[in-house]
Amino acid sequence: MIRSFRRCGNAPGTLTPQDQVALDTFRANLAAIAAVRDPEPWTPGHYQALAVRVGPYIERAHTRPGDDHGPDLIAVSLEHPGGPYASYGARHRKLGWLRCETTKILGAWNPAYTPLTHAAAGLDLPDDIGMDPAHYALYIEARKRDGSLDGHTLLRLGPYTQTRHAQQDHDRLTAALDGRETTLAPGYRITMRFGPLCVSDHQLFTDPYETDIVALLNAAVADVRG
Repeated sequence: MIRSFRRCGNAPGTLTPQDQVALDTFRANLAAIAAVRDPEPWTPGHYQALAVRVGPYIERAHTRPGDDHGPDLIAVSLEHPGGPYASYGARHRKLGWLRCETTKILGAWNPAYTPLTHAAAGLDLPDDIGMDPAHYALYIEARKRDGSLDGHTLLRLGPYTQTRHAQQDHDRLTAALDGRETTLAPGYRITMRFGPLCVSDHQLFTDPYETDIVALLNAAVADVRG
């Protein structure tokens, strides 16, 4: 026996606009549930949009180029589900790059996840999203003086919680070099550059707040000399 379907409070027939909205919402929620149950795997090392868990919600995030190979941490920036240029709340715009545990990554972003975001619920991102800032770092490198790009990284200092701290250490190391950048290690030029902390390689960094960075520099240069 086939039973006719009656909408509560409405006679059978053409859907009202309100009914159509309810039906579309129901279908979108079903699609979101299906997507969560069968997520598309993400590929480490590929610049792509991801779906990450933020509390009970799922948010769109984008990986930082060159800092997305993991295996346990990568750098991401949270985005509005409509894309990187869609308007979001004030907190969203201030978050910047974040340290994201790979266990929080559901998979590659799927627009079907949109109903499960804070934005879909009419909410801004919470004060505590469970991810620390990716912060900054100093890279001290030895480069060949023959004009080639050959060389290697001597020290990775970070994370710096403020750019001024990194600048202060840059100035300290520059003073310690005392114009000897091209003479300390024969055939090499010692250089320093400021940049974002490579979260994927966080185990290679030395905490600058807990060590004598000048002593570290001297030891690293001594290793280059052989």
